[in-house]
Amino acid sequence: MAEEQKLFKVKIDGITVEVAPGTTILNAARQIGGDIVPPAMCYYSKLQGSGGKCRTCLVKVSKGSEADPRPMPKLVASCRTTVMDGMEVANITSPEVLEARKGVVEFLLLNHPLDCPVCDQAGECHLQDLGYEHGAEATRYEFKRRTFDKVDLGDKIQLHMTRCILCYRCVFTADQVAGNREHGVLGRGEHAEISTYLSKNLSSPFIGNVIDVCPVGALTDKTFRFKNRVWFLKPVNAHRDCDNPKCCGKTVLWMRGDEVFRVTARKDKYGEVEDFICDTCRFDKKEAKDWVIEGPRKIERQSVISANHYVGVNKPKDTLVEVLDGRQPKLLMDIHSISQVNRPNIDLSQIEGPAHSDDFNK
Repeated sequence: MAEEQKLFKVKIDGITVEVAPGTTILNAARQIGGDIVPPAMCYYSKLQGSGGKCRTCLVKVSKGSEADPRPMPKLVASCRTTVMDGMEVANITSPEVLEARKGVVEFLLLNHPLDCPVCDQAGECHLQDLGYEHGAEATRYEFKRRTFDKVDLGDKIQLHMTRCILCYRCVFTADQVAGNREHGVLGRGEHAEISTYLSKNLSSPFIGNVIDVCPVGALTDKTFRFKNRVWFLKPVNAHRDCDNPKCCGKTVLWMRGDEVFRVTARKDKYGEVEDFICDTCRFDKKEAKDWVIEGPRKIERQSVISANHYVGVNKPKDTLVEVLDGRQPKLLMDIHSISQVNRPNIDLSQIEGPAHSDDFNK
Protein backbone atom coordinates (compact mmCIF):
# COMPACT_ATOMS: atom_id res chain seq x y z
CA MET A 1 0.00 0.00 0.00
CA ALA A 2 1.38 3.38 -0.99
CA GLU A 3 2.50 5.59 1.86
CA GLU A 4 0.18 8.54 2.43
CA GLN A 5 1.72 11.84 1.37
CA LYS A 6 2.46 14.24 4.19
CA LEU A 7 0.79 17.62 3.87
CA PHE A 8 2.45 20.90 4.78
CA LYS A 9 0.74 23.31 7.16
CA VAL A 10 0.98 26.89 5.99
CA LYS A 11 -0.40 29.98 7.69
CA ILE A 12 -1.38 32.88 5.42
CA ASP A 13 -2.60 36.07 7.10
CA GLY A 14 -3.35 34.03 10.21
CA ILE A 15 -5.38 31.34 8.41
CA THR A 16 -3.94 27.83 8.36
CA VAL A 17 -4.28 25.53 5.37
CA GLU A 18 -2.81 22.11 4.57
CA VAL A 19 -1.40 21.69 1.07
CA ALA A 20 0.69 19.15 -0.80
CA PRO A 21 4.47 19.63 -1.04
CA GLY A 22 5.43 21.61 -4.12
CA THR A 23 2.39 23.90 -3.92
CA THR A 24 3.16 27.57 -4.43
CA ILE A 25 2.13 30.20 -1.90
CA LEU A 26 -0.29 31.68 -4.44
CA ASN A 27 -2.12 28.38 -5.00
CA ALA A 28 -2.16 27.73 -1.25
CA ALA A 29 -3.86 31.11 -0.78
CA ARG A 30 -6.35 30.22 -3.53
CA GLN A 31 -7.34 27.14 -1.55
CA ILE A 32 -8.34 29.47 1.26
CA GLY A 33 -9.93 32.03 -1.05
CA GLY A 34 -11.18 35.51 -0.31
CA ASP A 35 -9.21 38.73 -0.07
CA ILE A 36 -5.99 37.07 1.06
CA VAL A 37 -5.35 35.70 -2.45
CA PRO A 38 -2.54 37.78 -4.02
CA PRO A 39 -3.29 39.30 -7.43
CA ALA A 40 -1.58 37.77 -10.45
CA MET A 41 -1.12 39.44 -13.82
CA CYS A 42 1.34 37.03 -15.44
CA TYR A 43 0.77 33.68 -13.68
CA TYR A 44 -1.67 31.28 -15.34
CA SER A 45 -2.22 27.87 -13.75
CA LYS A 46 -2.80 26.15 -17.12
CA LEU A 47 0.33 27.54 -18.79
CA GLN A 48 3.67 25.97 -17.91
CA GLY A 49 6.45 28.44 -17.23
CA SER A 50 4.14 31.36 -16.53
CA GLY A 51 4.64 33.64 -13.54
CA GLY A 52 7.52 35.53 -11.99
CA LYS A 53 7.35 38.56 -14.29
CA CYS A 54 4.79 41.12 -13.13
CA ARG A 55 5.64 41.01 -9.37
CA THR A 56 2.12 41.94 -8.31
CA CYS A 57 1.85 38.78 -6.18
CA LEU A 58 4.69 39.73 -3.80
CA VAL A 59 4.20 38.52 -0.23
CA LYS A 60 6.20 38.56 2.99
CA VAL A 61 7.40 35.25 4.46
CA SER A 62 7.71 35.99 8.18
CA LYS A 63 8.61 32.39 9.04
CA GLY A 64 10.41 30.09 6.64
CA SER A 65 9.44 26.74 8.16
CA GLU A 66 9.42 24.76 11.38
CA ALA A 67 12.93 23.53 10.68
CA ASP A 68 14.22 27.01 9.86
CA PRO A 69 11.97 29.70 11.33
CA ARG A 70 14.04 32.59 10.03
CA PRO A 71 12.06 35.03 7.85
CA MET A 72 13.01 35.53 4.23
CA PRO A 73 15.02 38.75 3.87
CA LYS A 74 13.00 40.12 0.94
CA LEU A 75 9.50 39.96 -0.40
CA VAL A 76 9.01 36.95 -2.67
CA ALA A 77 6.81 36.25 -5.69
CA SER A 78 4.10 33.96 -4.37
CA CYS A 79 3.49 32.40 -7.79
CA ARG A 80 7.05 31.01 -7.92
CA THR A 81 7.77 30.30 -4.23
CA THR A 82 6.80 26.86 -2.94
CA VAL A 83 5.57 26.35 0.60
CA MET A 84 7.41 24.67 3.47
CA ASP A 85 5.92 22.96 6.51
CA GLY A 86 5.21 25.57 9.17
CA MET A 87 5.67 28.55 6.85
CA GLU A 88 3.92 31.79 7.80
CA VAL A 89 3.06 34.33 5.13
CA ALA A 90 1.69 37.87 5.33
CA ASN A 91 -0.19 39.36 2.40
CA ILE A 92 -2.86 41.97 3.07
CA THR A 93 -1.88 42.10 6.75
CA SER A 94 1.58 43.44 5.87
CA PRO A 95 1.93 47.20 5.25
CA GLU A 96 5.26 46.44 3.55
CA VAL A 97 3.52 44.21 0.99
CA LEU A 98 0.79 46.73 0.29
CA GLU A 99 3.34 49.51 -0.20
CA ALA A 100 5.40 47.32 -2.54
CA ARG A 101 2.29 46.37 -4.53
CA LYS A 102 1.46 50.03 -4.90
CA GLY A 103 4.92 50.59 -6.35
CA VAL A 104 4.55 47.64 -8.74
CA VAL A 105 1.26 49.02 -10.03
CA GLU A 106 2.92 52.39 -10.54
CA PHE A 107 5.63 50.71 -12.64
CA LEU A 108 3.05 48.82 -14.70
CA LEU A 109 1.29 52.10 -15.45
CA LEU A 110 4.46 54.00 -16.45
CA ASN A 111 3.90 53.40 -20.16
CA HIS A 112 0.31 52.19 -20.05
CA PRO A 113 -2.10 54.67 -21.65
CA LEU A 114 -5.10 55.70 -19.60
CA ASP A 115 -7.51 55.02 -22.44
CA CYS A 116 -10.03 53.03 -20.41
CA PRO A 117 -12.96 55.03 -21.92
CA VAL A 118 -12.17 53.61 -25.38
CA CYS A 119 -10.57 50.30 -24.44
CA ASP A 120 -12.61 47.14 -25.06
CA GLN A 121 -11.10 45.54 -21.95
CA ALA A 122 -12.68 48.11 -19.63
CA GLY A 123 -14.91 46.45 -17.09
CA GLU A 124 -12.96 43.17 -17.08
CA CYS A 125 -9.39 44.49 -16.96
CA HIS A 126 -7.21 43.17 -14.12
CA LEU A 127 -4.86 46.14 -14.38
CA GLN A 128 -7.83 48.46 -14.03
CA ASP A 129 -8.81 46.65 -10.83
CA LEU A 130 -5.25 46.90 -9.48
CA GLY A 131 -5.14 50.57 -10.36
CA TYR A 132 -8.22 51.30 -8.27
CA GLU A 133 -7.09 49.10 -5.36
CA HIS A 134 -3.38 49.94 -5.14
CA GLY A 135 -2.66 52.69 -7.63
CA ALA A 136 -1.28 56.11 -6.77
CA GLU A 137 -3.31 59.23 -7.34
CA ALA A 138 -0.73 60.64 -9.76
CA THR A 139 2.34 59.40 -11.60
CA ARG A 140 5.86 60.56 -10.79
CA TYR A 141 7.09 59.63 -14.24
CA GLU A 142 8.32 62.73 -16.09
CA PHE A 143 9.63 61.22 -19.32
CA LYS A 144 7.91 60.54 -22.59
CA ARG A 145 5.95 57.31 -22.67
CA ARG A 146 6.79 54.76 -25.31
CA THR A 147 4.19 54.32 -28.03
CA PHE A 148 3.58 51.77 -30.77
CA ASP A 149 1.37 51.61 -33.82
CA LYS A 150 -1.55 49.19 -33.78
CA VAL A 151 -0.75 45.96 -35.60
CA ASP A 152 -3.14 43.42 -37.12
CA LEU A 153 -2.07 39.90 -36.21
CA GLY A 154 -4.24 38.18 -38.78
CA ASP A 155 -7.79 39.11 -39.75
CA LYS A 156 -9.33 38.58 -36.28
CA ILE A 157 -6.77 39.89 -33.74
CA GLN A 158 -5.33 43.37 -33.23
CA LEU A 159 -2.29 44.14 -31.06
CA HIS A 160 -2.08 47.37 -29.05
CA MET A 161 1.51 47.08 -27.91
CA THR A 162 1.19 50.41 -26.06
CA ARG A 163 -1.07 48.69 -23.52
CA CYS A 164 1.05 45.55 -23.16
CA ILE A 165 2.68 44.81 -19.77
CA LEU A 166 4.86 41.95 -21.13
CA CYS A 167 3.23 39.23 -19.05
CA TYR A 168 4.13 36.59 -21.71
CA ARG A 169 0.75 34.86 -21.35
CA CYS A 170 -0.05 35.09 -25.05
CA VAL A 171 3.37 33.65 -25.95
CA PHE A 172 2.85 30.62 -23.71
CA THR A 173 -0.70 30.18 -25.02
CA ALA A 174 0.40 30.20 -28.64
CA ASP A 175 3.18 27.74 -27.85
CA GLN A 176 1.29 25.31 -25.60
CA VAL A 177 -2.37 25.65 -26.65
CA ALA A 178 -2.35 26.77 -30.26
CA GLY A 179 0.71 24.64 -31.00
CA ASN A 180 2.08 27.09 -33.53
CA ARG A 181 3.94 29.99 -31.95
CA GLU A 182 4.74 32.66 -34.49
CA HIS A 183 5.21 35.55 -32.10
CA GLY A 184 7.27 36.36 -29.06
CA VAL A 185 9.19 39.12 -27.29
CA LEU A 186 11.63 41.06 -29.41
CA GLY A 187 14.19 43.52 -28.03
CA ARG A 188 15.32 44.14 -24.48
CA GLY A 189 14.47 46.47 -21.62
CA GLU A 190 12.64 49.59 -22.74
CA HIS A 191 12.57 48.30 -26.32
CA ALA A 192 11.02 44.90 -25.52
CA GLU A 193 7.76 44.26 -27.35
CA ILE A 194 5.42 41.46 -28.34
CA SER A 195 5.64 41.00 -32.08
CA THR A 196 5.62 38.52 -34.95
CA TYR A 197 8.86 37.86 -36.79
CA LEU A 198 8.93 39.67 -40.16
CA SER A 199 5.25 40.66 -39.76
CA LYS A 200 3.94 37.10 -40.04
CA ASN A 201 0.26 36.67 -39.25
CA LEU A 202 -0.91 34.43 -36.45
CA SER A 203 -2.49 31.36 -38.02
CA SER A 204 -3.75 28.53 -35.83
CA PRO A 205 -7.24 27.14 -35.10
CA PHE A 206 -6.75 27.99 -31.40
CA ILE A 207 -4.85 31.29 -31.65
CA GLY A 208 -7.90 33.30 -30.53
CA ASN A 209 -7.24 32.15 -26.97
CA VAL A 210 -4.49 34.76 -26.69
CA ILE A 211 -7.32 37.30 -26.40
CA ASP A 212 -8.81 35.53 -23.38
CA VAL A 213 -5.53 35.19 -21.48
CA CYS A 214 -4.44 38.81 -21.98
CA PRO A 215 -5.00 40.61 -18.64
CA VAL A 216 -5.17 44.05 -20.30
CA GLY A 217 -6.50 45.33 -23.62
CA ALA A 218 -3.36 44.66 -25.63
CA LEU A 219 -4.89 41.84 -27.72
CA THR A 220 -8.44 42.55 -28.87
CA ASP A 221 -11.08 40.77 -30.91
CA LYS A 222 -11.52 42.69 -34.16
CA THR A 223 -15.01 41.24 -34.64
CA PHE A 224 -16.11 42.85 -31.35
CA ARG A 225 -14.08 46.08 -31.24
CA PHE A 226 -16.08 49.18 -30.30
CA LYS A 227 -19.42 47.39 -30.76
CA ASN A 228 -20.59 47.41 -27.15
CA ARG A 229 -19.54 47.67 -23.53
CA VAL A 230 -19.36 44.43 -21.57
CA TRP A 231 -21.57 45.77 -18.78
CA PHE A 232 -24.39 46.33 -21.29
CA LEU A 233 -24.21 42.69 -22.39
CA LYS A 234 -25.57 39.64 -20.62
CA PRO A 235 -23.24 36.62 -20.43
CA VAL A 236 -24.92 33.24 -20.85
CA ASN A 237 -23.45 29.74 -20.83
CA ALA A 238 -23.83 27.88 -24.10
CA HIS A 239 -22.40 24.85 -25.87
CA ARG A 240 -22.35 23.19 -29.28
CA ASP A 241 -21.00 20.03 -30.85
CA CYS A 242 -17.74 21.35 -32.28
CA ASP A 243 -16.08 19.51 -35.16
CA ASN A 244 -12.64 20.14 -33.67
CA PRO A 245 -11.88 17.23 -31.29
CA LYS A 246 -9.62 19.43 -29.14
CA CYS A 247 -12.35 22.04 -28.58
CA CYS A 248 -14.74 21.54 -25.66
CA GLY A 249 -17.48 23.59 -27.34
CA LYS A 250 -18.42 25.16 -23.98
CA THR A 251 -18.45 28.95 -24.17
CA VAL A 252 -19.94 32.17 -22.86
CA LEU A 253 -22.13 34.16 -25.24
CA TRP A 254 -22.23 37.90 -24.60
CA MET A 255 -25.69 38.89 -25.75
CA ARG A 256 -27.98 41.87 -25.94
CA GLY A 257 -31.45 40.64 -26.65
CA ASP A 258 -31.09 37.85 -29.21
CA GLU A 259 -27.93 39.31 -30.75
CA VAL A 260 -24.59 37.67 -29.98
CA PHE A 261 -21.83 40.28 -29.83
CA ARG A 262 -18.92 38.04 -28.90
CA VAL A 263 -18.03 34.52 -27.81
CA THR A 264 -15.40 33.76 -25.15
CA ALA A 265 -14.18 30.79 -23.19
CA ARG A 266 -15.53 30.20 -19.71
CA LYS A 267 -13.36 31.65 -16.94
CA ASP A 268 -13.10 30.93 -13.23
CA LYS A 269 -13.18 33.48 -10.42
CA TYR A 270 -9.48 34.25 -10.94
CA GLY A 271 -10.05 35.14 -14.60
CA GLU A 272 -8.40 31.96 -15.94
CA VAL A 273 -9.89 29.98 -18.82
CA GLU A 274 -11.50 26.70 -17.73
CA ASP A 275 -11.29 25.06 -21.18
CA PHE A 276 -9.79 26.59 -24.31
CA ILE A 277 -12.00 26.91 -27.40
CA CYS A 278 -11.27 26.96 -31.13
CA ASP A 279 -11.47 29.97 -33.43
CA THR A 280 -14.53 28.58 -35.22
CA CYS A 281 -16.57 28.77 -32.02
CA ARG A 282 -15.09 32.14 -31.11
CA PHE A 283 -15.29 34.06 -34.37
CA ASP A 284 -17.64 32.26 -36.76
CA LYS A 285 -20.62 31.26 -34.60
CA LYS A 286 -22.21 34.60 -33.79
CA GLU A 287 -25.89 33.64 -33.93
CA ALA A 288 -28.00 32.29 -31.09
CA LYS A 289 -29.33 29.46 -33.28
CA ASP A 290 -25.78 28.05 -33.51
CA TRP A 291 -25.76 27.32 -29.77
CA VAL A 292 -27.60 25.43 -27.06
CA ILE A 293 -28.08 28.10 -24.39
CA GLU A 294 -27.84 26.71 -20.86
CA GLY A 295 -28.66 29.79 -18.81
CA PRO A 296 -27.17 32.95 -17.27
CA ARG A 297 -23.47 32.99 -16.48
CA LYS A 298 -22.59 33.85 -12.89
CA ILE A 299 -19.63 36.20 -12.70
CA GLU A 300 -17.63 35.03 -9.69
CA ARG A 301 -15.29 37.96 -9.19
CA GLN A 302 -16.41 41.44 -8.27
CA SER A 303 -17.14 43.15 -11.54
CA VAL A 304 -19.41 45.75 -13.07
CA ILE A 305 -20.51 42.97 -15.45
CA SER A 306 -22.40 41.23 -12.66
CA ALA A 307 -24.31 44.35 -11.63
CA ASN A 308 -28.07 44.51 -12.27
CA HIS A 309 -28.15 41.52 -14.59
CA TYR A 310 -29.69 38.52 -12.95
CA VAL A 311 -31.45 37.91 -9.69
CA GLY A 312 -31.69 34.22 -10.51
CA VAL A 313 -32.78 31.80 -13.17
CA ASN A 314 -36.23 31.22 -11.62
CA LYS A 315 -39.31 32.85 -13.08
CA PRO A 316 -40.39 35.93 -11.07
CA LYS A 317 -43.40 35.48 -8.82
CA ASP A 318 -46.68 36.62 -10.36
CA THR A 319 -48.09 39.14 -7.89
CA LEU A 320 -51.19 39.86 -10.00
CA VAL A 321 -52.81 36.60 -8.86
CA GLU A 322 -52.42 37.67 -5.24
CA VAL A 323 -53.99 41.05 -5.99
CA LEU A 324 -56.98 39.30 -7.62
CA ASP A 325 -57.45 36.99 -4.59
CA GLY A 326 -56.31 33.89 -6.43
CA ARG A 327 -58.33 34.49 -9.59
CA GLN A 328 -56.48 34.09 -12.87
CA PRO A 329 -56.40 37.32 -14.88
CA LYS A 330 -57.98 37.32 -18.33
CA LEU A 331 -55.69 38.00 -21.25
CA LEU A 332 -56.20 41.44 -22.71
CA MET A 333 -56.19 40.06 -26.25
CA ASP A 334 -58.93 37.61 -25.28
CA ILE A 335 -61.27 40.20 -23.78
CA HIS A 336 -63.86 39.89 -26.57
CA SER A 337 -64.50 36.23 -25.77
CA ILE A 338 -65.56 37.32 -22.30
CA SER A 339 -67.44 40.55 -22.98
CA GLN A 340 -68.99 39.58 -26.36
CA VAL A 341 -68.51 43.20 -27.37
CA ASN A 342 -67.87 43.91 -31.06
CA ARG A 343 -68.21 40.26 -32.04
CA PRO A 344 -68.91 39.99 -35.79
CA ASN A 345 -72.29 38.54 -36.81
CA ILE A 346 -70.87 36.81 -39.86
CA ASP A 347 -67.51 35.81 -41.26
CA LEU A 348 -65.85 39.09 -42.23
CA SER A 349 -64.20 37.38 -45.19
CA GLN A 350 -67.65 37.01 -46.76
CA ILE A 351 -68.40 40.72 -46.64
CA GLU A 352 -68.09 42.54 -49.94
CA GLY A 353 -66.36 45.80 -49.29
CA PRO A 354 -65.48 47.45 -45.97
CA ALA A 355 -67.07 46.18 -42.76
CA HIS A 356 -69.97 48.25 -41.35
CA SER A 357 -71.02 48.79 -37.77
CA ASP A 358 -74.19 46.81 -38.43
CA ASP A 359 -72.04 43.70 -39.01
CA PHE A 360 -71.04 43.64 -35.31
CA ASN A 361 -72.95 42.96 -32.09
CA LYS A 362 -73.72 46.09 -30.12
